[in-house]
Amino acid sequence: MIKSSYKVIGVMSGTSIDGIDLALIQFDFSSNYTFKILKCETVTYNSFWINALKNLVSLPLSNLKELDKDYTVYLSEVINAFIVKHNINAIDAICSHGHTALHQPENKLTYQIGNLPKLSGLLNQTIVCDFRTQDVEFGGQGAPLVPIGDQLLFSDYDYCLNLGGFANISTEIKNQRIAYDICPVNIVLNHYVRLIGYNYDDKGKIASTGMLNIELLDALNLLDFYQQSYPKSLGLEWVNKNVIPLVDSYKLEIKDILITFVEHIAIQIVNEINIKENASVLITGGGVYNSFLIERIQTKTKNKICIPSQDLIEYKEALIFGLLGVLKLRNETNCLSSVTGALKNHSSGNIYYP
Repeated sequence: MIKSSYKVIGVMSGTSIDGIDLALIQFDFSSNYTFKILKCETVTYNSFWINALKNLVSLPLSNLKELDKDYTVYLSEVINAFIVKHNINAIDAICSHGHTALHQPENKLTYQIGNLPKLSGLLNQTIVCDFRTQDVEFGGQGAPLVPIGDQLLFSDYDYCLNLGGFANISTEIKNQRIAYDICPVNIVLNHYVRLIGYNYDDKGKIASTGMLNIELLDALNLLDFYQQSYPKSLGLEWVNKNVIPLVDSYKLEIKDILITFVEHIAIQIVNEINIKENASVLITGGGVYNSFLIERIQTKTKNKICIPSQDLIEYKEALIFGLLGVLKLRNETNCLSSVTGALKNHSSGNIYYP
């Protein structure tokens, strides 16, 4: 039944493996698209899941499918604990991205674990999930998916930039929403800082003490991906093949790797946001807390950098996957061909009932 108001839980696990983001959201469609984040929380992964999720791309398909079952059970436990903790009842759906295991759109392949039908039975709730598969089947990149939310919820900004495992951006060009991945961010920074015993580089403090390696910086900036036009998207496989071996070949100290990669990120981002002058740039995602990275971006642009409230910084993707789920329930477009390169706009995802 089409309604004007929906209460859903949006669930997101990103490639930076920071944890599972959960947000209880109220959407109101009676006039414009409005929302309110009622409750939100991040459940960090333990060492077992960090190691398991880091190595997904190397697993044989049979092992991956077994892990998918285990992850679906784990995800149900995390979501149920969130529901109990916050005394949540009478929701319309749980809208879950799952966690990306494989993303090779050029091979018509994308696979997110945690999207099995049994998630609905385990939680006794309507589940909307698996938002990427249909788009890839339609010839699209299956990513990024957040721009429909940028268009409907955050159209006041010229650019919406997310700094997560990867940097991705969306904007309007010739009255069409365009979006694409820019470069890796936390998926690389966290990889290297974990080698010296940290989960992340707090405020970029370690990076700020390093010495920039110009030769590595130039090599990173010359990677083929940056010469490609949109639509385009990145995955862990690309990082493991193109970035990690390149960085490792220079045999640098971790702090020097971090400062060089931060500079690389800043350059690639500014290449995109400086296309428009006097633009406003909404920045969200965990990378916002890397003060050193934000400073490096700000030194290279005259555009207005906008940092929102903490709940939007951390839960914008969970919020928008909640929106994608509601749009699917309403059989409305939630995936834009102008963004992904698919054959047509469509309403993507699967709905599972208990």
